[in-house]
Amino acid sequence: MLGKSGRESGAHAQVAAELGGWSASDSDLLDLGAQSVMLATIAEIDGISAVVHIGHPAQPLPELERLLLAASNTLMLTDAVAAPSQWTLVHRGKELSGVVIVDEAGMRDTRYALRALGLTPHVVQTPMSIEDRVELAGEFDSLVVASSQIPAGYQEHPDAARLRDLPVIWYGLLETRSDLPDLTRAAQVWLAFGPDQDHRGSLQATLSVFADQNVDLQHLRSQRSTAGPHVFLSSFGVTGTAQLKTLLGELDARGVRHRVLAVFAGEHFVPGPDALAPVWAPTA
Repeated sequence: MLGKSGRESGAHAQVAAELGGWSASDSDLLDLGAQSVMLATIAEIDGISAVVHIGHPAQPLPELERLLLAASNTLMLTDAVAAPSQWTLVHRGKELSGVVIVDEAGMRDTRYALRALGLTPHVVQTPMSIEDRVELAGEFDSLVVASSQIPAGYQEHPDAARLRDLPVIWYGLLETRSDLPDLTRAAQVWLAFGPDQDHRGSLQATLSVFADQNVDLQHLRSQRSTAGPHVFLSSFGVTGTAQLKTLLGELDARGVRHRVLAVFAGEHFVPGPDALAPVWAPTA
């Protein structure tokens, strides 16, 4: 059985499931509720997995990292696909108020486009039915919906192409595993780790393990831990499971706690994560 969180777009999660071969195209995804509830359900009930919005394989969503690390250590993301945007902007063809009804997932994906169009979002909960959104919109408000959910009496707005041209949305398959996937080819890994003692130089010593194993950290951030020491969340590429196991063994030998949160087969995940054009301080 395959599900999704209650705040995720069902249309997009279904497209991702079909692209990834995670479920049959005619099967409905289970609504597993809030993300924390979804994680607990997958961990506790055999045979349930979920489609999860991940940000990008090389640049995880911080909130997803936090939730995974705080949940059962049997949970792991094991596959990733890029789903094209299904969002569109529709209206009744009458004078527009400038307000657009959009759910939480739609706001996450389309907020910049909506603001560029000068529209004012009215955010509703994702489970809200299309019928209730139509009633809320009245005669003059627009709607952001998946292209498969355009209600009767509505037509695409002339600027709807701005939403169809949005970047792809990356999703992952979340399931329970008792061991690492056996990969002989390149993969992207999300790894959480933490030195057994948090002291000056402890991170540097741990990072030297990655350097010794020829691992280039593409993503690294710290997170305070209730256990005392900081934990660190990372993403990087490996040549296969063998290299990953060697790295984990070296961390074990140094007393560094760790947990693999995701393993995605592949090396080049196109398009890449959002790029920043930094503005540095002037040189001395």
